Amino acid sequence: MAIPEVVEPAGLADYLAILSRAIFQAGLSWKLIESKWDGYLAAFEGFDPVLVAAFGEGDVERILSGGAVVRTRKKIVGTIENARTLLELERTAGFKAYLRSFGSYAELVRDLRTRFAFVGELSAYYFLFRTGEPVPAFERWERTVPGDHPRMREMVTLARAQGRSPERDDA
Repeated sequence: MAIPEVVEPAGLADYLAILSRAIFQAGLSWKLIESKWDGYLAAFEGFDPVLVAAFGEGDVERILSGGAVVRTRKKIVGTIENARTLLELERTAGFKAYLRSFGSYAELVRDLRTRFAFVGELSAYYFLFRTGEPVPAFERWERTVPGDHPRMREMVTLARAQGRSPERDDA
C-alpha cells in the first residue's frame, strides 16, 4: 500500500480530494479506500468542487448504486456540502488564505471541524499535513488523540525522510 505523501495542491480539486480521502478513510481501512480511489475520482468528477457542489439527490443515488465506492450516504452528502463550503471560502478570502488566517493550529482545526462535514481531529491533521500546512510535531499531537495511529505515523515518517514534513514547533 502506498503511503500518502505531502503535496503542493495545484487547485481546489486537490484540497477537496485530500479532505474527502481523510473523511472516507475515517473508521475504515486506508487500504480499502486506496483500492477504490479510482472509483471515488470518477464518481466525484475528479473532485472538481464546482461540479461536486452542483450535485443533487440524483447524483447521490448514482454514486450509491454504482458500487465503485464504499456506500456511505452521509459521507457522500458531506463531500458535496464540503465542496460548497470550500467554494464559499474561496470566494470570500481564498481557501489558502483562509487556512493561514488563524493564530494557531488549534484555532484552525476548531474552525475546520465547525465548517466541514465529518472533519474530526485525525482527519484535520491528515488534511493539513498532506497539503503542507503547519501542524504540530506528530509525537506531541499523537499524545492528544486516543488510540494508536500507525498509518499516520508512516505518513509522517515518509515526509520527514523526504524533507517534506510541515511540522512546526509553533503550530
